[in-house]
Amino acid sequence: MKRRDFALTLPALAALAHAPAFAQSRKDAVVMGMTLEPPGLDPTAAAASAIAEVTQYNIFETLTKINADGSVTPLLAERWEVSPDLKTYTFHLRRGVKFSNGEPFNAATVKYAFERAGGEKSTNKDKRTFAAMESVRPIDDHTVVIINKEPDPDFLFYMGQATASMVEPKSADSNATKPVGTGPYVLDNWSKGSSIVLKASPSYRSPGAIKIKRATFRFISDPAAQVAAVLSGDVDAFVRVTPRGAAQFKANPRLQTITSGSRAKTVLAINNARKPLNDVRVRRAISMAIDRKAVIAGAGDGFGVPIGSHYVPGAAGYIDTTGVNPYDIEKAKALLKEAGVTTPLELTLVLPPPPYARQGGEVIVAQLAKIGIVAKVQNVEWAQWLANTYGGPKNYDLTIISHVEPFDLANFTKADYYWGYNNPKFNALYDKIKTTPNVAERNKLLGEAQKMLADDAVLAWLYQPQWVTVAKRGMNGLWKDMPIFVNDLAALSWT
Repeated sequence: MKRRDFALTLPALAALAHAPAFAQSRKDAVVMGMTLEPPGLDPTAAAASAIAEVTQYNIFETLTKINADGSVTPLLAERWEVSPDLKTYTFHLRRGVKFSNGEPFNAATVKYAFERAGGEKSTNKDKRTFAAMESVRPIDDHTVVIINKEPDPDFLFYMGQATASMVEPKSADSNATKPVGTGPYVLDNWSKGSSIVLKASPSYRSPGAIKIKRATFRFISDPAAQVAAVLSGDVDAFVRVTPRGAAQFKANPRLQTITSGSRAKTVLAINNARKPLNDVRVRRAISMAIDRKAVIAGAGDGFGVPIGSHYVPGAAGYIDTTGVNPYDIEKAKALLKEAGVTTPLELTLVLPPPPYARQGGEVIVAQLAKIGIVAKVQNVEWAQWLANTYGGPKNYDLTIISHVEPFDLANFTKADYYWGYNNPKFNALYDKIKTTPNVAERNKLLGEAQKMLADDAVLAWLYQPQWVTVAKRGMNGLWKDMPIFVNDLAALSWT
């Protein structure tokens, strides 16, 4: 979506705050604001988190469900048993479930979905999880046994993520534009560049439990336009809205504001495969040139907590690594000199559309300039970032992005991942983490992993975002915390 062609002044925004709101949506409908439009609607085929924001638990469902507090409860699987070695999972499936095209959901569906997700042609971003399944064996229509090659203490959590969505074989290849799932909603309309409309599925198993019958997702990337849409009543709720309007939202009696914790990590990613960024001294210099608190103020309007590795406060096993590469301009300059770097050093800084990236980029450019690094900004659309930075040629030096998955240390074991990190010692440590069932010992190993990544300065970690959700008063069921990015429409209702 292109940025709006106008900007709103603070007086104009203040005026909107006191203007009569548009009529509240019908009691069975809701309009949700979103920053980014998904590139497609198949969460098993692409990496963009915006896909799950529209489809997860709405159109597509999973064996387990991840709740706002991070707990895991039954969804398409009513119950399960886990072997003592954490390798074998027996799932007992919910009966009477059908896909929106009328096809039944059963154990054969689970086998198909997971073998497809781990197959040679899979583009699933969690392909590794499914490829690590030794077997997916239906016992009968409602029982399936999954045996993993290695223990996985987080397996039930993974089974609730969008990448583990159940797909129907006949429709799987067209889910990007014509999604077919078992969830309470189906796609009604997609106006590219503007909005997606979901409506209640006539074939859903528990139609009476769904209060919201129609949901419209409006895509608004411009921060000022987001604030205006909320204050004018154009949207009923905006999850992860730009925080620059937080003070106005809180002062408005028509609105409720929720500040949420997250498991996200906003980072300055570094292409470790490129010279001179393949030198740890250069990467450490970049990290030490960054004042995290200034970045939080500029990129997140103050809503964030500094981090020094790929883990956040509140997560099991977290340790504080912000002191490994502290803000120190003189030491950063010395490291560049020690690495033989002649300044000015020109590097590309690729920025995707989200406000935290574009606003944070301005701060990062100014900070890197102090140590002689000239960051040449390239603003790109989301599809370009996915194709050329995250995937394809990985044509970048630096980029700002938020990684929102709660358990994604595995990405540092992928030599072909977009930041090009390849450390056999880390790979061995991660394998040990995955195969250690004892919680205390596992947490200790997680601390070691965080320290190793910080020492290697794989990325310049910036902050743990704190998300702002704003909605009209009377809307119930919004998630307080967000271990994953979803908009659980079935949980919403109006009073």
